[in-house]
Amino acid sequence: MPRFRQISWLNLKECSAALVRTLPQEFLPQIFTPYGATEALPVCSIGSHEILQHTAAKTATGHGICVGRPVDGIDLKIIRITDAPIFSWDDAEILPTGSIGEICVCGPQVTSGYFRMDQATAAAKIHVKTGCFYHRMGDVGYLDEQGRVWFCGRKNHRVVTATSTLYTIPCEAVFNLHPQVARTALVGCTEGLAQRAVLCVELHKNVSEQLAATIIDDLRQIQLQYPHTAEICAFLTHPQFPVDVRHNAKIFREKLALWAQKRWAQAKQDQGLRK
Repeated sequence: MPRFRQISWLNLKECSAALVRTLPQEFLPQIFTPYGATEALPVCSIGSHEILQHTAAKTATGHGICVGRPVDGIDLKIIRITDAPIFSWDDAEILPTGSIGEICVCGPQVTSGYFRMDQATAAAKIHVKTGCFYHRMGDVGYLDEQGRVWFCGRKNHRVVTATSTLYTIPCEAVFNLHPQVARTALVGCTEGLAQRAVLCVELHKNVSEQLAATIIDDLRQIQLQYPHTAEICAFLTHPQFPVDVRHNAKIFREKLALWAQKRWAQAKQDQGLRK
């Protein structure tokens, strides 16, 4: 196998330290993973050395996934989250370092709109008086003191409860470290007019029901160690998460949330009957 000094890992938004560690030694000098989207690529880039030496430990404790620093030519801002269109940049509230918000970018590699989709364009673009515009990535995250961007999940996957907002990547990361957990997914379940945070858990194959119950107890103990997971009210095991047919690795969270809503409602009813 030929040796390389560096490799670019194309648009792997959730490149993990665990994945980097599995690669053959000849690949380890430096692997770069860019962050971006169809509408804007590249936006940021980070190398494997920085992931392994500086950011992986924080990712494991729920700080999000560091996707690196903005590339040359990109102006990246973090603004207060809203689901409504923002027609003027003057109406966007730029957040300080360390605050989680919407990731917005401006630069020559950012597309100006969607073909014959005026409503989608209005929802995704924020115009500036100077004539340029910012694209709303649809992701949430924050900037650290070193100018690095930390990805915390998709904006429409956040769970807004009566008292706080939970983000998928920081919450799931701390539970995914359990050796019997294949992956987890944070979803929102409706209770009255509010949302409740529920964690769906996919265990590794051939885990018995008895062991599954023990694992859930383990996850509850993990939950106690992290304030940002405190509002998760239930852990539900699922045999195999549904995935987006276009991207087999992407969890189909909308479908999973519908399943969780029914399962959670049934569990509450069963608990009530036992009382």
